[in-house]
Amino acid sequence: MIRVLIPLAEGFEELEAVTVVDLFRRAQFEVVTAGLTGEPVKGSRGTVIIPDDDLDAALQQKFDMIVLPGGLPGSDNLDSDIRIHQLLRRMVATEKYVAAICAAPKVLASAGLLAGRRVTAYPGVLEQMALPDIQLCSDAVVRDGNIITSRGPGTAMDFALVLIEVLAGKEQREEVEIPLQRNKEITT
Repeated sequence: MIRVLIPLAEGFEELEAVTVVDLFRRAQFEVVTAGLTGEPVKGSRGTVIIPDDDLDAALQQKFDMIVLPGGLPGSDNLDSDIRIHQLLRRMVATEKYVAAICAAPKVLASAGLLAGRRVTAYPGVLEQMALPDIQLCSDAVVRDGNIITSRGPGTAMDFALVLIEVLAGKEQREEVEIPLQRNKEITT
């Protein structure tokens, strides 16, 4: 079974975290949400989530992917936790997948994982870090090897579906996507 870790820090972006968790569970992935402290975690819009586990316990487990939801100050809180940086480096070193959306790609940059890569993020987040060795794109979702990034809350569903395809193939993605009744052309 495909196993995915989604760390949650105070101030995470709810739309990004919950969308990814929901679609991954529809894909029959085993999803573990982990709070940095083991306590309920409040998102940037005030929604409180009770994580499945605390980060220390999750670090003892093996995962195929780690997904960092964005939001502020959630991304800053993830970025200031050395355990997250160590986990990200270990995942990349063992050729596992690392994904981040919105402001969370800054955590990947701080962990030293974006050098020479194509990435995207919420506008302004990576630009203010002065990272001359990345190729910043404006695409909704960007994959460069085993690192996948996305722009923000509005791209959360596309992000989750791309991640499903990366982990389980196009057929699994379609199995999740078709019942969602996504219609990109909206008329009023």
